[in-house]
Formats: sequence, structure tokens, C-alpha cells
Amino acid sequence: VGRIRRDETVEHGLALFVVGDNLRKGAALNAVQIAEVLLADG
Repeated sequence: VGRIRRDETVEHGLALFVVGDNLRKGAALNAVQIAEVLLADG
């Protein structure tokens, strides 16, 4: 969470700035998929 602000448009609201790193997840998933193919091909 990079930032939390009061959201004036909603009663008791909050506005959050949130980021994620999908590049790392994608690279890890790709490595697992390659390993699965290599193991399946024997």
C-alpha cells in the first residue's frame, strides 16, 4: 500500500493506492511450466 486517503465521496470511505509485481509472478510461473514440459518429455 503506497497511500491511504479519506474518500469524501463515500461515508467512512478510504482511497488506497496499491501495487503488485506481476512480473515476478509471471516469470516464476513460466519457469515452472518450462520445468513441467522438460520433465514430461523425459
